Amino acid sequence: MRIISPLLLVLLFVTSVVRAQSLSEAEVKKLLARIHELRVKSPQVRADFQEEKVSHFLNKPLVSTGRVWFQAPNKFRREMKGSSQTVAVSNGHDFWIYFPNTKSTQHFTLGKNSPVDAAITAMSTALNLENVENMFQVSGSKVGSGYELQLLPRTLSVKRLFQRFDLRISSDLFVQHTEMWKQNGDRIVTSYSNQTRAAIPATTFEFTPPTGAQTTSPFGR
Repeated sequence: MRIISPLLLVLLFVTSVVRAQSLSEAEVKKLLARIHELRVKSPQVRADFQEEKVSHFLNKPLVSTGRVWFQAPNKFRREMKGSSQTVAVSNGHDFWIYFPNTKSTQHFTLGKNSPVDAAITAMSTALNLENVENMFQVSGSKVGSGYELQLLPRTLSVKRLFQRFDLRISSDLFVQHTEMWKQNGDRIVTSYSNQTRAAIPATTFEFTPPTGAQTTSPFGR
């Protein structure tokens, strides 16, 4: 059996310390304030993403790709490609999910404290982080030139959705990677690339069901 030398153990420890330095509560607040200032200056962001769903119901992770557009505080468009193709759009008042494969649409009215409101808040957390401390207990680390944040839910509505939300943020404050842990142990891992804060047309966040699509409202209007 090969024995690891004490010197190597010291080097490994020092390397881990250099790579990840815990942020104090004040440093976390300062980082969130920087993100807020950037959101005020540039409220729009778009990116490509790859999503991996890990579930005890699946034999192997389900991997999908797509593109997302976001405008603070609550407008977004998320287009998923592949076999699980969907288009999800929120204009801040209405939330639509369109399933091209079945030509069906679901419509939800926001602001009614329904499970959909909590889900959308959680979904936009990764791209927004606005007032995040109201819903989450936030801790963080400085890793290389970027940051890692761990969000633990404070509110019951968010706790029902997942138990933990981890984010990796670049030095220019773009979200690069998120990992959501559900209460049953399932995970949703998302990686973002090609991020830009270029202007997004207002029509991006509007949606009209295609002709012939069947529309339902699961929680009523």
